[in-house]
Amino acid sequence: MKNIYKALAAFQQEVPAIHQGTKGYGYTYSDLKTIFKVINPILKKHDLGFTQLLDGTNIKTVIFHTESGESIESITEIPQGITLKGMNTFQISGSSYTYYRRYSLSACLGLVTDVDSDATGEEKTTQAPPQQQPQVSKEQAIEAIAKLNNATDKDELTTVWKEVLTREERLHPDVIAESKKIGAKLETK
Repeated sequence: MKNIYKALAAFQQEVPAIHQGTKGYGYTYSDLKTIFKVINPILKKHDLGFTQLLDGTNIKTVIFHTESGESIESITEIPQGITLKGMNTFQISGSSYTYYRRYSLSACLGLVTDVDSDATGEEKTTQAPPQQQPQVSKEQAIEAIAKLNNATDKDELTTVWKEVLTREERLHPDVIAESKKIGAKLETK
């Protein structure tokens, strides 16, 4: 691993702070295009390269030494369930991927790509998002309870719960309450 660390150290000594005043959400940063334009020639000079792969809800950043084949990698989890005003799910995903690619790459290579404003922000208390109510009607809940009532033993009840009922049906408060009663009744048999 000495080749990659030596090359990475030389790269870090040469690469400048990369700060283009792209504005977003109250701060400035450098976009990926600007970062690539600065780092690619310096990476090449030091026999380094990188790739960033999507792996489920993670981005895997791999820095590699082209001569020795040595590599180091970092895995960054992309938070899910984020909502941004005026953006649909696909736009939010694209924005998240770009954001985490930029910061993962910057962290792996030791880049400075934004104004250091860590201590200037004001902490805001966030409230937990309201629990989403299951999208199951009262009639659907009654049908789900009927399916549970047909179970003749605990194993069959478990099978109906896991394999027959939908996730939404299992989250309905009436179905949950009734399944506990049925389970208790079957245990006493």
